[in-house]
Amino acid sequence: MEQRVFDRWGRQASVIGLGTWQLGADWGDVDDKDALAVLEAAAESGVTFFDTADVYGDGRSEQTIAAFLRGRPDLRVLVATKMGRRVDQIPENYVLDNFRAWNDRSRRNLGVDRLDLVQLHCPPTPVYSSGEVFDALDTLVAEQRIAAYGVSVETCEEALTAIARPNVVSVQIILNPFRMKPLREVLPAAREAGVGIIARVPLASGLLSGKYTKDTVFPENDHRTYNRHGESFDQGETFSGVDFATGVEAAAEFAALAPDGYTPAQLALRWIAQQPGVTTVIPGARSPEQARANTAAATLPPLPDTTLEAIRDLYDRRIKDQVEGRW
Repeated sequence: MEQRVFDRWGRQASVIGLGTWQLGADWGDVDDKDALAVLEAAAESGVTFFDTADVYGDGRSEQTIAAFLRGRPDLRVLVATKMGRRVDQIPENYVLDNFRAWNDRSRRNLGVDRLDLVQLHCPPTPVYSSGEVFDALDTLVAEQRIAAYGVSVETCEEALTAIARPNVVSVQIILNPFRMKPLREVLPAAREAGVGIIARVPLASGLLSGKYTKDTVFPENDHRTYNRHGESFDQGETFSGVDFATGVEAAAEFAALAPDGYTPAQLALRWIAQQPGVTTVIPGARSPEQARANTAAATLPPLPDTTLEAIRDLYDRRIKDQVEGRW
């Protein structure tokens, strides 16, 4: 698996990583045995970057990763977690004492003395402009609670604000063929500054797999049921903010663009990995088979210009007007 560097930090990550939201909560039920099998399949396929958060299953995702890594001491995996969604989303809660408490909990969950990478978890927009917040993050590094820090953002404007901070090593942002706005300014700015880009929601919550129809029903405890209009968190996290009916129709067009040897999901992942400035892409998986298929995208040949142009045309025609004004 190709390894790419977070330039400001010097650490490497596999170009296809693993997002572990599915292994915690909000995507239906995944039992412990299946969750460990997903982690094993990803690691055996060359994945060296796991992304998690302290709120995924109220810590279950972090704990599952810890249990897996305890049984595989031979693996060198960079684990990125997130903090900040355990309290009311107001800027006043983003202070050093809370950061220490949240870090202590994640360190216990992950069974480590120092966290590899901690990301602010899509905090309120004013947080990105607060010098006190980034001073507090620098303190956590000085105290060796964390090795480095980054941010997870909802909007391109938040990303650009964070990139301007000198010690931010990564920006996690939604990037996929249904969310192309970051290509315009965010990726070039990150590349120039040496900030890594972690591309999340790469399959638009599964839309880009081409497996759904307008009649598909998701479990009640799946965010694709309960957050379609932003009822519980930012709407952009569910189907990348695209209306489900529109997304299903556009996904059928997208699937038809897949070259021979590509699944629609692999087409989406290959498209993201091919964008200059992307460090790692973090699809989730609910089964070992999904994890292996996702990682296989890293070995596929680059997409030809004709396919890239067709994907851009589809986005401009069907998706752009729904998402670019909000994120």
